[in-house]
Amino acid sequence: MSVTHYSKIYNHNSLQFPAGLNTSLPMTKQTTPRGIRNNNPLNIRIGNTWLGEVRNPTDPSFEQFVSMEYGLRAAFVLLRRYINHYHRTTIPKVIAAWAPASENNTVAYVNKVCRFSLIDPDTRLDYSDKDQMCRLVAAMILVENGCPVDTSKIEKGYTLA
Repeated sequence: MSVTHYSKIYNHNSLQFPAGLNTSLPMTKQTTPRGIRNNNPLNIRIGNTWLGEVRNPTDPSFEQFVSMEYGLRAAFVLLRRYINHYHRTTIPKVIAAWAPASENNTVAYVNKVCRFSLIDPDTRLDYSDKDQMCRLVAAMILVENGCPVDTSKIEKGYTLA
């Protein structure tokens, strides 16, 4: 699959979203999801030092980044570590660590990510496959926030990682 194909899954500019995704509400500070406000669309918890971190963060639990691209870069760095170092090479294995059952409905998370990304749960993940990784992250963003991030920012995050 090409990056062009993955952007058909959802494309912020053409408003092609998975069925059932509510995109009708305007984003305000009160309605904008925390991950989007923090430029941290995969909701990475505080704990590491990241390139592009906000100097004086206001969120006590989650990282905040100066731009969406740096938040996405951090997400891709973590995914690369999960896949290449910890051998979490399928979506269920990645999600079990990313969104543990103690905090999330992991089964539902996996099912949504697989459906949105068009990646089978048993498909081996390959970090060097940019299209696959961008589809995975795009799908995880939808699950984490209920709204998409522009695909060009996702691709830039992958490139920065």
